[in-house]
Amino acid sequence: MDEAPLLALVGPTASGKSEAGLLLAQRIGAEIVSVDSMLVYRGMDVGTAKPGPAERALVRHHLIDVAEPEEPFSVARYQRMALAAVEEVRARGRPVLLVGGSGLYFRAVVDRLEFPGTDRALRRRLERDAESLGPDALHDRLAELDPAAAERIEPANVRRTVRALEVAALTGRPFSSFAAAWDRYPAERVVAAGIEVPPDVLGRRIRARVQTMLERGLLEEVRRLLDGGLFEWLTSSRAIGYAEFARHLEGRISLEEAVESTVRRTRQLARRQMVWFRRDPRIRWFPTDERGAAAIVDELARYLRG
Repeated sequence: MDEAPLLALVGPTASGKSEAGLLLAQRIGAEIVSVDSMLVYRGMDVGTAKPGPAERALVRHHLIDVAEPEEPFSVARYQRMALAAVEEVRARGRPVLLVGGSGLYFRAVVDRLEFPGTDRALRRRLERDAESLGPDALHDRLAELDPAAAERIEPANVRRTVRALEVAALTGRPFSSFAAAWDRYPAERVVAAGIEVPPDVLGRRIRARVQTMLERGLLEEVRRLLDGGLFEWLTSSRAIGYAEFARHLEGRISLEEAVESTVRRTRQLARRQMVWFRRDPRIRWFPTDERGAAAIVDELARYLRG
């Protein structure tokens, strides 16, 4: 690639990457492009630890507050918007700093992965075939069309089998031809720093973060969203924190149970994020301690500058 590599700061939730990213962007004169799947939603501020107006006045942020919570927002849509933001920032002669913890969004921008579209009617037909013929028969169909994909997908994983067949039908290309790019990590595309936090420290930070969110009005934020008719969306599996406190406001669980469930699910999310990012050999990891990531901004700036 002729263009300069992107700069990135990644890590698990509650690792301190947002505040470190803000300091880092100021230090190197960059604008921030968020790689966070929840910061795109308007009205979800406290529960996502979204940078506020003061932070955004210091450093320009992109891909924050670009969608309503109830509207469909795919990684493909994010990719289009993020790449446009990258071009816009570069046209102004400024460096781009990716900051966030959503590994799929990170790779969508850095590696420009292809995300084939979907067809609800086609998918439903394939799901009915799986129900009537059985998972093994559907997997056999995939093995005839795309042996490489079938080898990597367990026959019992109906969801992935259906997706592979859907992509092949829609694009005329085997699903494995898209997946091949996922195993490549071109070094010239990004200079990435990762924040590494000891598990016990991260656990304490997560618990403190949930408590801080409550103090800053998380319950009031969830109540506003519920009043706006978003109960089903808030109780979905991905809306960590919102789901738990929505159930509390409905009288289904206690406040203490909501807190404990939020802490537990956030820790699980942090582990999944680290598993994802650890696969990427381009990320250089910087350990932190109780002081947080802001304490190593000088070290991060030296690395990202070259």
